[in-house]
Amino acid sequence: MDANQESMSNPFGMDEQCRNCPELCDTRETVVHGYGDVGAEFIVLGDSPAAGADRSGIPFTDERERELLDILAAVDMVADPDATEPELDNTFLTYVTRCRHPDRPATDDEVVNCEPYLNSEIRMINPEILLPVGQRPLEALAFEYTTLSEDELDIDERHATTIRGRGFEILPMIPPADQTDEQRTDFLDHFTNLLGQDYRQTKGRRGR
Repeated sequence: MDANQESMSNPFGMDEQCRNCPELCDTRETVVHGYGDVGAEFIVLGDSPAAGADRSGIPFTDERERELLDILAAVDMVADPDATEPELDNTFLTYVTRCRHPDRPATDDEVVNCEPYLNSEIRMINPEILLPVGQRPLEALAFEYTTLSEDELDIDERHATTIRGRGFEILPMIPPADQTDEQRTDFLDHFTNLLGQDYRQTKGRRGR
């Protein structure tokens, strides 16, 4: 599986007609695979596409989700968070599940069906930091890539903290639309501090 960085959209050429989840094939407009820089140090992981992302095929481009792009813009990772196709710097956006059902969240079986896509993106990009946005993305990463138990995976408690993973760090975030002003400030302070320390020592590493 080779990356095509001529396009930020689905650069690994994953199946855009996936039919692993029959109930979702009739409700989705698009299979929303990852989007961004294939050499990124950061992967941002959401739950599943909202309506705007389902239409555009680009993660986090729903009106409510774009607050995440505003946060990334505050640390110079997105040039224009309002752009139809945001230009990302050193960042890759993706989801736990790739298809939208308008009336319900993804089932456990649908999450399992999408795991190979997510695991492939993480393996191919080999990031320094994984940034799960919400409870299910945190669980999807922590169960696979840390030794934490379910009792240790509360997004409210883990927000704006760093979890040591296997080969990278996990930086959980409460979904921006659900954050208080204080939680937003806490995350930006923690993220900025991380960028100023560990990240700046490794920025520019592309030999993977």
